[in-house]
Amino acid sequence: MRLAGALLGCLVALSFAAAEPAKQDASKAAPAKKETKAAPAKKETKAKATKADQKAAVDAIAASYTAIPLSERIAIQNDLVWTGDYNGIINGEFGERAIAAVKAFQKRSGAKETGVLNQPERAALAVAAKPKQDNVGWRMVQDLGTGARLGIPGKLMPSTQVSGGISKWTSSRGEYQAETFRILQPGTTLGPIFERMKSEPAGRKTEYSLLRPDFFVISGLQNLKKFYVRAQLRGDEVRGFTVMYDQAMAGIMEPVVVAMSSAYVAFPGGAAPPPRRKVEYATGVAVGPGHILTSRDALDGCSIVTVAGVGGADRAGEDKDKGLALLRVYGSPLKPLALASENPKGDVTLVGVPDPQAQGGGSAVSAVKARVTETLGLDPAPAVGFDGGAAVDAQGRLAGIASLKIPLVAGAAPMPVPSATLTPVETVRSFLGGQNVAPAAAAASGVEAAKGSVVRVICVRK
Repeated sequence: MRLAGALLGCLVALSFAAAEPAKQDASKAAPAKKETKAAPAKKETKAKATKADQKAAVDAIAASYTAIPLSERIAIQNDLVWTGDYNGIINGEFGERAIAAVKAFQKRSGAKETGVLNQPERAALAVAAKPKQDNVGWRMVQDLGTGARLGIPGKLMPSTQVSGGISKWTSSRGEYQAETFRILQPGTTLGPIFERMKSEPAGRKTEYSLLRPDFFVISGLQNLKKFYVRAQLRGDEVRGFTVMYDQAMAGIMEPVVVAMSSAYVAFPGGAAPPPRRKVEYATGVAVGPGHILTSRDALDGCSIVTVAGVGGADRAGEDKDKGLALLRVYGSPLKPLALASENPKGDVTLVGVPDPQAQGGGSAVSAVKARVTETLGLDPAPAVGFDGGAAVDAQGRLAGIASLKIPLVAGAAPMPVPSATLTPVETVRSFLGGQNVAPAAAAASGVEAAKGSVVRVICVRK
């Protein structure tokens, strides 16, 4: 109260002191008032001019970035995150924040703060960022469960699971983990979801939270682990991810979480997907004399198609809607696999040839268990290379063809984890009938027989 009174007294004294000259000389007071009014006007005009000049400068720099390919603009922002200069969305748009980040890097490097990187500076930025990215195995992935694009520290979280539309990455001992989520319901708003996630699951204590009309972030402690949640709303859908890590690992994970948050794109669109691999591997199933059934998508853009152990293959027919393709081969020793009598329910055995990268360059045929969901999904999805593989029922008959969707991974990264669906036997039978291919009368059955009926299909693109 004494301090407030003293301050008030000073303000009153100053007001009286300012007013006293006006009482003494009214003729001088008028010009003084004019000067007083004119000075703020000049300052205000100057401030507006300065802001206009700054905006014009930012706009000019931003315009210069439009000449750079989108992929390179995104790469620059990504590198700036890892050097600690940028904390914003990685979308390739260079506004004030991204330009300020470039200037911060230039200042620290002793270069002129232009806001635009020349070639040596761009190279220096990449050199500064790469070791930090490599240390954690940073990679961008397309999450097939939610449709979002996010960055994952692959070395810290090498184990990947895709189940029930959710993707989860974990470390071997559980120190780190990340998980995506998706909420879809008519009329959804972020408020109730935000409030619920601040305290659920049990043991969660929120230390920081931010809610905006179209996104929110929450962080704090959950059962002695640190956690971070980011969610985005569009229409009736919410997409997001949660990161959790041991408190002892905060020094390692905190910059990674910043990178993950900045790189997260809940609803990607507009950017063209990266090109398919020049050589890609799938699986084919013998369904008749000289005929092999495989995934139509696996043959997309192929200039040459060969069947391992058999030789060149001709395309006999395909159906884009059904996702099936039929190959014609000559001199094949493969014995056709019997077709099941009805569409499968529950458990099946997937028989296919994993990609060479997934089996150390090998070509062995594998059999794995999977469950067919009500929406004809395959859970868990098999390894890359099973696209076009056989789904065998309990009687050992062909119950359908596996169709894989491969996530798009930028840069060098471990083999991506796909999601998978089943093209059921009734669709297969209809397709073969349309191609005038009748199932063999003495067809094989059983998992071991199925292993002898599948083969690796090799696609070569120009």
